Amino acid sequence: MEDRIRFIEHQGKQILLVDLSHCRPRELEKIALLVPSYVTSEPHSSVLLLADFTGAEFDRIAIDRLKEATVFDRPHLKRSAWVGIEGLPAIFFEHIKNFSRRELPTFKTREEAMDWLVKD
Repeated sequence: MEDRIRFIEHQGKQILLVDLSHCRPRELEKIALLVPSYVTSEPHSSVLLLADFTGAEFDRIAIDRLKEATVFDRPHLKRSAWVGIEGLPAIFFEHIKNFSRRELPTFKTREEAMDWLVKD
């Protein structure tokens, strides 16, 4: 699971990639539980995070874990972007945003998201 969470470089800047693509709900849940340990070890307001949900499957427990992870991450994030949330019902996406009190910009491709994350 931990190979799905890694730092990558884009235009000379580090981005924490959380690859949730094609995960089933239990996999998504496990990865969501691991993410805060990566993010909270970094300085406040420093992490650029890209979460890719392309083809992922969701259930209530997985959604709850995502909500929790987004709260723990908030102080350490500079920016975050989500890709591939078409499979996530809009009401659940709104619940995650409201619970975490974060804006969660979404993009169609990883490339678009990475470009947005690294822009000044």
